[in-house]
Amino acid sequence: MSRRNSSPAATGAAQIAPTRHPVGKDVAAFLRQAETIAPSGTARGRLVFALDATMSRQPTWDLACHLQAGLFEAAAKAGGLDVKLSYFRGRDEARASGWVRNPNRLEALMGRISCRGGLTQIDRILQHAAAEARRSPLAALVYVGDTMEEDIDRLCATAGELALRNTRAFMFLEGQDQTAEAAYREIARITGGVFLRFDPRAAARLRALLEAIGTYAAGGRTALEATGTREARELLADLRP
Repeated sequence: MSRRNSSPAATGAAQIAPTRHPVGKDVAAFLRQAETIAPSGTARGRLVFALDATMSRQPTWDLACHLQAGLFEAAAKAGGLDVKLSYFRGRDEARASGWVRNPNRLEALMGRISCRGGLTQIDRILQHAAAEARRSPLAALVYVGDTMEEDIDRLCATAGELALRNTRAFMFLEGQDQTAEAAYREIARITGGVFLRFDPRAAARLRALLEAIGTYAAGGRTALEATGTREARELLADLRP
């Protein structure tokens, strides 16, 4: 992957500013409130595609780059989709692109990014998605990672903010890290989203799942139900009404 130009200027991705949670927030009460608010069904057509770009993800980065096209292709049939790429890597680097409507452009952006060693910064990704949801309805966050090295309560508090904005998190886990799985499942549960496996050996299934998510983000449950695919039925079974 040394052939890639991974400078911020080359990727066109702006740094995501670090954010802090309010001191003294009653996390448990906040999450209870988030769970009582059902999605309104008004957030359509915008999705944040977020990835862990630390060194452990390097072997499957190219696969993720290729599979993302399914989001756009399926969403086009349900009204179209705007996608924002966000990622973290290295020491305190977390970036986000502008909104993209062309799968080739997004794949080109991802192709310029090389993975670098570092700890996870999932909270910054979630905070950025919450900020986007405050600006305009955001249907979904798709996150792909393989570990979690942060405070779970902080992640859950930010997930609660996404739930309040009717943004569902679709959390893909690569590998079998039990700590990460517990965190990913909880983030998905809080937001009414779905926990999923990112299995590089099942690329066709991964693409079908991303297509189903793209359909949901563009057209909601009605569009997802209309597809009738196995992956669509799987998501519908796990999505909170």
